[in-house]
Amino acid sequence: MKLPIITERLILRKLTKDDVDNIFLLDSNPDVMKYVGVPPSISKEQSEKMIENILNQYEKNGTGRLAVIEKETNKFIGWSGIKLLTEEVNGFKNIYELGYRFLPEFWGKGYATESAKASLDLGFNQLNADKIYAYADVENQSSNSILTKLGFENKGEFLDNGDNCYWYELEKK
Repeated sequence: MKLPIITERLILRKLTKDDVDNIFLLDSNPDVMKYVGVPPSISKEQSEKMIENILNQYEKNGTGRLAVIEKETNKFIGWSGIKLLTEEVNGFKNIYELGYRFLPEFWGKGYATESAKASLDLGFNQLNADKIYAYADVENQSSNSILTKLGFENKGEFLDNGDNCYWYELEKK
C-alpha cells in the first residue's frame, strides 16, 4: 500500500496507536454507530483493540481502514478504506470490502465519496482486485446513495446481525 493517499481535500494514512482518542470520539457517537450493527463504544480500551486489529490487518492482508484527515485543518474526520473480509458476510469470505465512517460535522460535504474513490483506486490498482464489495443498512440512505453514486450495483438484501442490509458489488473497469 503506497501511503499516504492525497486527494483534493483529504489525506488518507495508516491509523496508529496515537489515533485512539479520534477512534473513540467516532465510535462512541450514537449517530455514527446508528447503522453499524454494534453499540457505541463505551471505553477507550475498545478503541485500542480496534486499532490493534486494523494494524494486524495491515500486516497480514496488506490493507485496512485508513485515517481520513481534512487537509485544510489537519483534523481527523473519520476513516475510509478497503479491508479484506476474513469472516463470512452474506456468504462471501476473503473478499475486499469498502467501508467508511465519519464524524457527523463532516457529513454532507462529499468526504465519504472522495475518500471512497481514493480507496477504490487503491483496491483496483494496488491490490489488483477484480471486484470490490460493500454493504449498508437499508435505512442508511446516505451510505446507499454514496455507493450507488460510486457505481456499485445493488445485488439485493441480506441479514447482518439482525439488520437488513443491501449488498453491493463493483467490478474493475
